[in-house]
Amino acid sequence: MDSGGTASSGTTGGPPDRDQAVVWRNWALLLFDRLPIPTALCDAHGTILLANPAMAAEWGTLPGRLAGRRALDLFRPKTAARLDPIADAVRHHRRSRYPIEVSWQAGGDVERHGEMTVDLVSDTPDALPHLLLLLRVRDEEPAAPGPQEGARARVSAVEARILALAAGGATTARIAAGVGLTVDGVNYHLGRLSRRWGTANRTALVARAYVTGVLAPGVWPPEPGGTAPEAP
Repeated sequence: MDSGGTASSGTTGGPPDRDQAVVWRNWALLLFDRLPIPTALCDAHGTILLANPAMAAEWGTLPGRLAGRRALDLFRPKTAARLDPIADAVRHHRRSRYPIEVSWQAGGDVERHGEMTVDLVSDTPDALPHLLLLLRVRDEEPAAPGPQEGARARVSAVEARILALAAGGATTARIAAGVGLTVDGVNYHLGRLSRRWGTANRTALVARAYVTGVLAPGVWPPEPGGTAPEAP
């Protein structure tokens, strides 16, 4: 009777803890990928383990291509001394949050600025913490109405190609395939441009691109204007 009861409880119990952990891990990764905030997870030494599409879009690449890169090779702290408390916290396994002013070259040719929040996280108190990076871009205020001199210089090569494909009527999926990004990455760039230029939809965004010289007038299919550099 005892052995029968044991066997019965074993077959009618809930799913193994391992299966539940896999389910929660998949949900966490899905949420991580959908975050509109550029986010990355690094090891204790600052090497990127995971990056979401929003973070990858800052560099005009795919999330997997940022894995293995050092965060300090991508972002420049405004004050190097701000890194000392983070290094100290990692050594002593403290769980803290640190804001750092940073700058970086978005798409390889546009200087950008923002605040990087560094969260120290780990599964257990004794484990060496990982670094969760959340980037808040600070130069996305809508531009004043009308053409702006120098607006072309604020658009990366990847963004110029996205705008050219959008002007030609390409769907978001086809734009993503054309520039080597994910659909989320293309939407991130279009949303950032819309906020920067104060446009309400894609049609207005394309019109603004022509007015500011980002797209060459009188050319079909649409092409970036001026001497736009090739996308990385």
